[in-house]
Amino acid sequence: MSISAESRKRLFQRLQKLYGDKAENCLDELCSRCERFESQVSKNSDAKWSERDVVLITYGDQISDDSSPPLSCLQRFLEQHRVAQAINTVHILPFFPYSSDDGFSVIDYRVVDPDLGTWKEVSELGQSFDLMFDLVLNHCSQHHEWFQQFRESRDPYHGYFHAVDPSVDLSAVTRPRSSPVLTPYETKQGTAHVWTTFSDDQVDLNFSNPDVLLEMLDILLFYVQQGARVIRLDAIAYLWKRPGTSCIHLSETHEVVKLMRDVLDVIAPATILLTETNVPHDENVSYFGDGDEAHMVYQFSLSPLLLDAFLNGNAEPLMEWLNSLGTMQSGTTYFNFTASHDGVGVRPLEGLVSSERFERLVEHVRAQGGKVSTRRRPDGSDSPYELNVSYFSALGKDDSLSSDGHVRRFLSSQAIMLGLRGIPGVYFHSLVGTPNYAAGVEETGRARTINRRKYVFSELEDILSDSASTQATVFNNYCQMLKTRISQPAFHPDAPQRVVDFGYDAVVGFERQALDGNQRVVVACNVSSSPVELDLAKINGGKYRCDLLTDTQLSSTSCTLAPFQAVWLSSVS
Repeated sequence: MSISAESRKRLFQRLQKLYGDKAENCLDELCSRCERFESQVSKNSDAKWSERDVVLITYGDQISDDSSPPLSCLQRFLEQHRVAQAINTVHILPFFPYSSDDGFSVIDYRVVDPDLGTWKEVSELGQSFDLMFDLVLNHCSQHHEWFQQFRESRDPYHGYFHAVDPSVDLSAVTRPRSSPVLTPYETKQGTAHVWTTFSDDQVDLNFSNPDVLLEMLDILLFYVQQGARVIRLDAIAYLWKRPGTSCIHLSETHEVVKLMRDVLDVIAPATILLTETNVPHDENVSYFGDGDEAHMVYQFSLSPLLLDAFLNGNAEPLMEWLNSLGTMQSGTTYFNFTASHDGVGVRPLEGLVSSERFERLVEHVRAQGGKVSTRRRPDGSDSPYELNVSYFSALGKDDSLSSDGHVRRFLSSQAIMLGLRGIPGVYFHSLVGTPNYAAGVEETGRARTINRRKYVFSELEDILSDSASTQATVFNNYCQMLKTRISQPAFHPDAPQRVVDFGYDAVVGFERQALDGNQRVVVACNVSSSPVELDLAKINGGKYRCDLLTDTQLSSTSCTLAPFQAVWLSSVS
C-alpha cells in the first residue's frame, strides 16, 4: 500500500521547511522506508489512552540473578507480584549497548545489550505489558560506528556530526550541563571540535543533514515494529543547532517532531509520541504544537512543586500552577511523574516560586543526603539544574516526622500525581520506596547513581517479604492505590480537571469529572503537619461520600485531613 497523495504533500511541506531543494529526494527515500514498514506494524487506531494507563519506568537490568537475563528477571518480578493488575505499560530505559550515562550514550540503536537479554526477552515482556522505548536522537556514543567512520573521514558520515571552529561564538547556546559545548577529537583530517551537549562521550548528531533524519526515522519505525506503543524523544529540545542562537526549541526542532508525528499517523496511528524537555512549563508545552506535534509531554514542573509544597507546608505555588494549566488540545495529554532515572529538574521552577523557596528546596535536598547538579549559564556562572535524590528520601527526615508520617507524606505526594489529568509514570524506585543509594554514588562518582540502585532478585524479595519494612509498606500501599486509580472513569486522561480552593494554603485540591459526567472525584491533600477540616458542602452540593483511598464512607459534608493525608472523594451520579 503506497503513501497517499495527501500524506506525501504534508510530509513534503515539512521536509521543504527543513531542507529546501533537497526535500523531493528526501521525500522519495522517506516514503520508500515507510512503505517497507507499513505492512509490519499494527494499524490499530482505537482510543490512544484510558484511565487504565499507568507507566512503570525502569532499567532493563533493574533486577538480576544468575539464572536468567535481567529482562527476564524483571518480567518474573512483575508477574510474581501481579503488577499487571495495577500497571499496563513498562518504559524500559535505553536497553542498547552503551558507553556511559546508564544507557543514554548509545553504541548501536538496533541491538539489545547482551548483558540485558535479546529482542526475544523484550518481546516476551511485551506479551504482558505495553512497551515504551527511548529514541535517543540528539546524540550517540563516541563509540558508535557512525562516529568511528566520521573520525576516518569516510562518506557519508563526515556530515553526521557537528564539527565547529572553536573560534565561533557559542556563548548564546543554552547549556544543560557545566561541561564545554565542544570536545576535541582526533580524525584523519586533524583535530575536529565536535558539539557535545551532554558529555564528551555523547556526540551530537547533525540533523541539518537529511541522511541523519532518515536514519532516525528508520529507527523510530523499527522500534514500533518491535512493539513500542510509546516513543520517548530524549533531549529533543536541543536537536537542531544554529550558532548565534540559543540552540534550544528552534523552529526546525519542532518541525522534526511534527514530521515524526505525521509519519506515525500514516504508518502506526496507535503509537504515542512523547517529548522529554526538562525546561520551564511554557517552553515544555510548546511541543504540543497546534495539536499536530507530540501527543504527550512530560509534566516537569510537578515534581519540584510537590517537594516545595510539602517542605513548606504551603501549596500556594503548586495551586497557582495547577490553576494556570487551562484546557487541553484534542488528542494531547500530560505525562505526570514525580521521579525518574534523572533527578528532579529545577529549571521548571523558574517563575513559579520565590528565590528564597528555591534556595530552601536546594538546601533541603542536600540535607537529605542528595546532590545538586549544575548547568552553565551564558555569563559563565553555574546554577542548579537538577536535584539528585530519591523522591522517597526527599520527603523524609524532618525532626518531628515519624517513619509512618514519612511513608504517608510520600504516598500522599503520589496520590496527587496519580489524580491529575494525564497518564502517570511511576519510577521503579518510587514503587518500592528505595531510599538514597549513597554507596552507589561513592562507588561510581556520579550524582545520578543516588536514584539508580540495581537490585539482586533475592535481595529485593527479602525486603518486600518483610511486611514490617518501610519499603514493603510503600510497595503494598502504592500497588493498592494504583489498582483503585485505574478503575475510576474520572481519572481518564481526557477527563476535565478544575482546581478546588478549600481556603487553606496547606491544601491541594482539584476535581476530575468522568467524560460521561457520571463520576466526580475530588483529590485533596494536606501538605502540612497540622490537621485541617474541609467543608465539602460548597462542592457539587456536598455529594462526596466515599474516600476511594481508604474505601470509607463520609458521615457528613465535612472531612478532616490529618497531617500529610490525601483523599480521593468520589461522587457518583
